[in-house]
Amino acid sequence: MSKCKQCGVIVRDDTEVCPLCKCVLDVDGEAENKYPDIWAKNHVLKLIIRIYLFVAIVTESLLVYLNYIYFNGLYWSVIVGVVLAYIYLTLAYTVSYSRSGYRMKIIVGVAGAVLLLNVIDHVLGNNGWSINYVFPAALLAVDVTVLFLIIFNRRNWQSYLSFQIVMILFSLIPVVLNLLGYMTVPVFAYLALAVAVFLFLGTVIIGGKRATTELKRRFHMK
Repeated sequence: MSKCKQCGVIVRDDTEVCPLCKCVLDVDGEAENKYPDIWAKNHVLKLIIRIYLFVAIVTESLLVYLNYIYFNGLYWSVIVGVVLAYIYLTLAYTVSYSRSGYRMKIIVGVAGAVLLLNVIDHVLGNNGWSINYVFPAALLAVDVTVLFLIIFNRRNWQSYLSFQIVMILFSLIPVVLNLLGYMTVPVFAYLALAVAVFLFLGTVIIGGKRATTELKRRFHMK
């Protein structure tokens, strides 16, 4: 909004001259910033994350000291430290890679949670529940999520085919761990692999030509 010194009228249009006398207009009040800093919010989030990192380091240092002084056979400070680290890495990844797709964020988040629970399992005595149950359950949860995404995003369902292939590869990990003797309850590992494979096959078979075209495009096949 500008004001003409000659006419005394207020001009609300985005112009530099008065439409009546053609004199140069004066800006009335502060000029509006037409090009705001779109990363301002991102900078604030990064500052908050750095503050959280500092507080987390101080907190974990204090907990390690207390755990050492009042040690009762359990390294509980390690569990808290891993949880704090997981929260920090999740926040830092989300902000630093805000433009990355939500699919990659899902994979990174689930992988981090599985590693977190694996560390907790190891600290608590390595009972094996993280590998036998948590890892396959996380894979199954992601597969179910992909299925719902396909149902609710019918216009672009074929874009999830590559994600399903990635999930098949991830589902092979617990099977390999079982073959190496690290698992005592392999049924859930094979169940997760079967669900991932059949979900992919179902998408390809039901999707028909549209699915095969998407696969050819993804893998640069003629």
